[in-house]
Amino acid sequence: MKKIVSKLMFLASLAIAFAGCDDNMGDTDNRLAASNGIIEPADGTSVVLETSASASTYFEWEYVNPEEAGTVIYQIAFDTESGDFSKPIYMLYSDNNGLKNCATISHQTLNDIAAKAGITSSATGTIKWTVFSAKGMNSVKSPVENRLTITRLAGFDVVPIDVFVTGEASEGGTDLASAQRMKATANGEFEVYTQLKAGQPYYFANSNSGTPTTYSTSDGLILEGGTSTVETDGVYRITLNFNTGACTYDLVTSIGFYFCPTDEILFDLDYMGGGVFQAKGTVTFKEESWGLDQRYKFRMNMKSDGGAGEETTYEWGTVDASIDNAPTASSPEDYYYVQLLSNLTQWDNKWKLMDQFNGVEATYTLYLTADGEYTHSVTL
Repeated sequence: MKKIVSKLMFLASLAIAFAGCDDNMGDTDNRLAASNGIIEPADGTSVVLETSASASTYFEWEYVNPEEAGTVIYQIAFDTESGDFSKPIYMLYSDNNGLKNCATISHQTLNDIAAKAGITSSATGTIKWTVFSAKGMNSVKSPVENRLTITRLAGFDVVPIDVFVTGEASEGGTDLASAQRMKATANGEFEVYTQLKAGQPYYFANSNSGTPTTYSTSDGLILEGGTSTVETDGVYRITLNFNTGACTYDLVTSIGFYFCPTDEILFDLDYMGGGVFQAKGTVTFKEESWGLDQRYKFRMNMKSDGGAGEETTYEWGTVDASIDNAPTASSPEDYYYVQLLSNLTQWDNKWKLMDQFNGVEATYTLYLTADGEYTHSVTL
């Protein structure tokens, strides 16, 4: 009986405590205030967009007074020069998921925003930007609106769905039907690993039949029509970005089988055509105190600027960095998928060979082709 009375007294005291709480406890903080100052870019700033993937512009504004509004989320809004921001043409969150009073916006994104404002490729036009502070479904616009004059990239308003490499210098020669397809890596962006002959013409086409639209490259830009040449025979990684009008050429100087336990290239893969590299080699697993080590990756050397630049080493490693087991006959295809990594390590993003490949000659093939995921195989 005493236990029952004690519990009732405890419950009664809880009820009194809750009754004495502030009536506003648990209410949503709906306070809002506008940012009253834009720091940069200053009003009337001009920006000439650059094709480099790292090119960007920094935006910053004053924090909202936390005593007036607490913590808010910031969004940058863009509109046409005559717009009133009732329907912005583009909005994005600031850094740190909207909590920072700044944002670094890539030139490719600014190029897309300028296009939405009606500024054509390579042309110069003016847009406006401001900042909204938001909380929940509510937001308030800064009273400050700055103008930004943008010179757009030399991109294409209509980007191709497919792109092929063709011409005398190409692997398929002048037969358009034999042109090598480029891999679409994003909307308007393409990549290919292909062999080109020095001094002979080649070009790009948006179809491998009929009368396609054709393109060439010069000084890092994509041009409509015309032909191109390279100065050195070799295998190239070519990228075309029709959104920005930019292109890159890297000369592949080698791709090797990298054996992690000994931190060395055991053998190089030869280029077989069509984006395929292959070699026959023998790998003897390294004996450790805990067992046999059979971990491996691939390493690729490339010279930038079509072979005229510096040589850089990259890795082809696992897409799933957590892989730590040897495959079986029933392993899924994605076990063998590869991704290009610029950060070289001895042990990260590696695969393991099956026991049956220890000390036995096998065929190692790297498929950098347009018809599927980049991948590789190891076969007896």
